[in-house]
Amino acid sequence: MARKRLSLFIYQHVLEEMRAGTSARAIAEKGLASRNTVKHIKEKALRLGWLNPAAAMPTKEDFLRAFPAPVMPVQVSRVERFRDRVEQWAASGHTPQQIFRKLQREDTSFDGSLGSVKRFLNKLGAKRPEGFVVLHFEPGEAAQVDFGSGPILPHPETNKPTRTHIFVMTLCHCRHAYAEIVWDQKVETWLRCHRNAFEFFCGVVGKVIIDNLKSAITRACFRDPMVQRSYEQFARDYGFQISPCRPRTPRHKGRVESGVKYVKGAFLPLREFRHLADANQQLLEWLLGEAGNRTHGTTKEMPLRAYAEREKQALKALPFPRPDTYTWARAKLHPNCHLNFEKSYYSAPYAYIGEKLEVRAGERIVEIYRDDHLIAVHPRATRVGSFRTIDSHYPPEKVAHMLKGPKWCLEQADLVGPKCKEFISQLLGNRVLDRLAGAQGVVGLARKYGPRRLEAACARALEFENIEYRAIKSILEKGLDQAPQAPDRSGQLHFKFHEPPRFARDIGRLLAVNGVAK
Repeated sequence: MARKRLSLFIYQHVLEEMRAGTSARAIAEKGLASRNTVKHIKEKALRLGWLNPAAAMPTKEDFLRAFPAPVMPVQVSRVERFRDRVEQWAASGHTPQQIFRKLQREDTSFDGSLGSVKRFLNKLGAKRPEGFVVLHFEPGEAAQVDFGSGPILPHPETNKPTRTHIFVMTLCHCRHAYAEIVWDQKVETWLRCHRNAFEFFCGVVGKVIIDNLKSAITRACFRDPMVQRSYEQFARDYGFQISPCRPRTPRHKGRVESGVKYVKGAFLPLREFRHLADANQQLLEWLLGEAGNRTHGTTKEMPLRAYAEREKQALKALPFPRPDTYTWARAKLHPNCHLNFEKSYYSAPYAYIGEKLEVRAGERIVEIYRDDHLIAVHPRATRVGSFRTIDSHYPPEKVAHMLKGPKWCLEQADLVGPKCKEFISQLLGNRVLDRLAGAQGVVGLARKYGPRRLEAACARALEFENIEYRAIKSILEKGLDQAPQAPDRSGQLHFKFHEPPRFARDIGRLLAVNGVAK
């Protein structure tokens, strides 16, 4: 085996020690070179007269002539015979790992290693990986957040296997993490997971480093990113700064991406989940157990211990009382005076039909704005497809019929008289046919004919057991409400006038005299 050439600095250092009178054993004990090497240097220096302290130190060229570089045996790379293919793959941008696996699959005679492929590519002048700066964070300074793909679980609404997502927030200093499995990546879910993470850590970090996902950034731009309106308000309420990563630079969020990868690789395999709640319970136990108490590969300490000792007390206090989380959206008001938000329907004044309105949805209420002016407030729908309606949002002429219900009809009839109320009660009491329109028409006749005549018409209709709107209308049009009533069971005729006839004899006595009534 050829002798390894020492660096020029070592030769100079050894010679200086010799000129100072240091023995070869002492020089070797300092770790500069072995005793045999020191002996070899001493013999050559003695012949060249370099050991005289009074003489000048040899130059670099003198050392190179005295100790020439050893001739190294030429070794042929095991990748050399695959040069053409490897050059083509490297030019296409494939990584050394991909090229190594490709050679293993396509040629069984290949016996090289991944290192041999890397060395061969370096000799070819292949592009080396770019260097990057390692970011260091103080306790409580920052956390990184991202989503990753989660397990497939049965959806509670459809019971079909559905792909879930894993939310991960990692504290940058101690590497302690919070994770949660969710169904979607909506803004509302994004905010809820942030709140759950801060409550899990018992505090808020100063800065949250995020990827440019739509739940947080509506326009990804290195110079002027545009933050989602709901997330901006949430950050203001909780007191942290949003720090978007530079687009297409994944190294800026290496901690959280490693955290997502760690969760997917260490937690998900060989586990069974019955439903979402079961999966999150197992995940929480794993975070506080195995994940939190492992020795981290970079920090060389347990994340949970570092969190308890340094980072927990550095976090800012949670806001009290807990702020409500709101999501903003834009929705069009349709001709039915409702807009669609999260698969439910909320009414707004008919004057804004066709316009795009702003929807601000909280956990319990939904507010609708037009040009920053509040125009409607509704309780939050708890079931998809449900309607939240305020009747005054409809045009008055369209909603009049709906507002005049059975209760209203009975109240109006009671103002007319007992017979009218009895008639309306029987009219609405039909178990086969909805007679609300007829009841509305009956009480409406009071405006034309007056309550007194309507009361008399209802009494006549009740006497003849003709419980219909057209009967009342016909009686009033023909003036039958002022005509004599039908004979009662005694056989006597009863006449009813709005005013007693002047200069007339008593009708009952007159008929009795003429033998009409016994």
